Amino acid sequence: MTPVPIRYGARPCSLVVCRGCCCGDARKNPGTDHAGQLARLREAAAASGGRLAVRTSDCLGPCAQANVVVVQPSTEGRRRGGRAAWVGFTLDEDCLDDILAWTAAGGPGIAPPPATLTLQMIDPPKN
Repeated sequence: MTPVPIRYGARPCSLVVCRGCCCGDARKNPGTDHAGQLARLREAAAASGGRLAVRTSDCLGPCAQANVVVVQPSTEGRRRGGRAAWVGFTLDEDCLDDILAWTAAGGPGIAPPPATLTLQMIDPPKN
């Protein structure tokens, strides 16, 4: 029996949306439609033809900067030197517009982030 080689596909640009203790909490940020934002990101991923993936995570750590979204590079973006970008205070539609525009353009390593989005980038927590 000849072993079948495992073939790995290219990983798309992906968003990790924090939905832990503070992110997504209407008590902490009452003016934000947290469920609507997550639905919008998931709809964009579904419409991307596999170029964008979205998943949620429990607390990512920087609770004082909620809501947090981590933009992870695609396989090609990582090959070109792209690294995960942590975006804090993702509380309005303009920020989501910027994140989705950046990922549509290729994301980290492929395209530069919108200038306004760079102002919301935060350092990942140090463990």
